[in-house]
Amino acid sequence: MNYIQVNFSFKTIEEYQQDLLIAELADIGYDTFEEAEKGFVAFIDADTFKEDQLKSVLQQYEGDFQSSYEIIEIEGKNWNEEWEKNFEPLIINEQCYVRATFHEAKPQYQYEIIIDPKMAFGTGHHQTTTMMMQYILETDVQDKEILDMGCGTAILAILAAKKGASKLLAIDHDEVCYQSSIENAALNGIDNLVAVCGGKEVIPAVEFDIILANINRNILLDQISVYANVLKSGGGIFFSGFYEVPDLGMIEAACKPFGIRYVDHKKIGEWVAASFRKD
Repeated sequence: MNYIQVNFSFKTIEEYQQDLLIAELADIGYDTFEEAEKGFVAFIDADTFKEDQLKSVLQQYEGDFQSSYEIIEIEGKNWNEEWEKNFEPLIINEQCYVRATFHEAKPQYQYEIIIDPKMAFGTGHHQTTTMMMQYILETDVQDKEILDMGCGTAILAILAAKKGASKLLAIDHDEVCYQSSIENAALNGIDNLVAVCGGKEVIPAVEFDIILANINRNILLDQISVYANVLKSGGGIFFSGFYEVPDLGMIEAACKPFGIRYVDHKKIGEWVAASFRKD
């Protein structure tokens, strides 16, 4: 499979703006990103690439920073091999150890999660995933039924399962993420996790004790009404994938009509994760 390599250069850009741009590009099919001297490099398979989509994303940031890009078509490479070179083990709250299959096991940690690199988002290294994992470690999930939306590798659902959750549903619209969720659940000996490929339309009409949604602001705003319909009274939602201003206030306002109230939030860099509860 041939790939399109897009070399991005920026005159002035904040780190959080670059993170947001990368998240937007991931939503339209870009699956690998590398740092560069004046910006970053993004890759997308040639059949998926559409320059008008790229221009549309960049237009959203016209008033924020100046950018330019160069498009190069390249032959495919072993992306998993490239990805593995940069995947280091991760420790969360001195309780959870996240590693790949090629890393040494460390049984001294209470929870060990094995993530096999398949290019799916969610190894715990990104600030949003780290904060969501911190919330799970701080929350009693014993015998709880949990929905993990935008699950990526299913790392959040897997951690909840290891903490005693009774049933877990992991949903992602990306086929790679769907397959990755199934494989990672098996790697970690999780037999009570069901993975489904799709979006909000595949959420079943059953109630959950906890909803995990690490996506982005626009998708969260679009899906909050669906979450409200399937969240048990007294249940909790943990959101991430957005910024404190103005995103957190927008999400709080969208939740209020459904009796879902803000509890607190965490912040690492510019990224935020927030806890909400349904009264």
